[in-house]
Amino acid sequence: MKTVPDRIELMQTFVRIVEAGSLSAAAEQMGATQPTVSRRLQALERSLGLRLLHRTTHAIKLTEDGERCFERAKVLLASWDAFETDLRGADNVPEGTLRVVVPHAFGQQQLVEPLADYLRRHGQVSVEWLLHDGVLDFVADGIDCAIHVGPVDDQSVVALQLAEVPRIVIAAPSVLAGAPLPVHAAELAALPWLALRTYYRHEVTLIHTDGEHHRFPIRPRMSTDSLLALRSAALLGLGAGIASAWSVAGEVAEGRLLHLAPQWRAPSLPVYLLYPYARYYPAKLRRFVEVLRAAMPGALGGADSVA
Repeated sequence: MKTVPDRIELMQTFVRIVEAGSLSAAAEQMGATQPTVSRRLQALERSLGLRLLHRTTHAIKLTEDGERCFERAKVLLASWDAFETDLRGADNVPEGTLRVVVPHAFGQQQLVEPLADYLRRHGQVSVEWLLHDGVLDFVADGIDCAIHVGPVDDQSVVALQLAEVPRIVIAAPSVLAGAPLPVHAAELAALPWLALRTYYRHEVTLIHTDGEHHRFPIRPRMSTDSLLALRSAALLGLGAGIASAWSVAGEVAEGRLLHLAPQWRAPSLPVYLLYPYARYYPAKLRRFVEVLRAAMPGALGGADSVA
């Protein structure tokens, strides 16, 4: 008879195959070879005396026995993880690989320092830092957590708000062509505009510090889904745009970009850490959450200096 740890490993492999949708995807996520994953599945089927999957060239499908096994295996694995955690205590050492999805701008700049701090603290953890301006499928892509900027509509994930990103209107001095710095939002409508398609395309809403709202249409000369591309275009004088304050703080301080109508801002964007609901969260994820919650205010530290 196989030992309990062997069967737990086989169950983990089976669950990963089903969630990933194929043996090859499961093997990639687990850092194993496809033959190894296939052998583990066959070993589990032999030990249970059941056929769990129908396998074809292009797809896998659960048998009736497989469906029952899959549901019970998830409960069993969650209970086993909780059991191990109780035995190890609250201070169990984070280990393994953490797969994190982060937006391009945040992931290349503001969050690299907190990431380095996390890795320095936890020497037995490695991180796959995946730059992507959208939320991937946590299960299919083997993602542990994701940083997301903007509203969250997915009710199947935990959404932990970390901060809010102030957004301001900026432009290169050449865009004003020697005219005075705009003070009221109404003065901005006549400028050439750049659009960040993720958050605004043909209309801009700005809010005064006293709560007054002003909305006006724009006809963008350039539209992009990249905050970094918008900043570069603004620096080249192609138009005015709305940018996360942290992303342009240095350029505004140097005078390369101007903060237009400084008493007006676009609605702030929430920053969330997303991860799937589970009965048990591994130490590598719990410690990462702790580091991000502490670091995020500092990561946006330059925002209010562009008032």
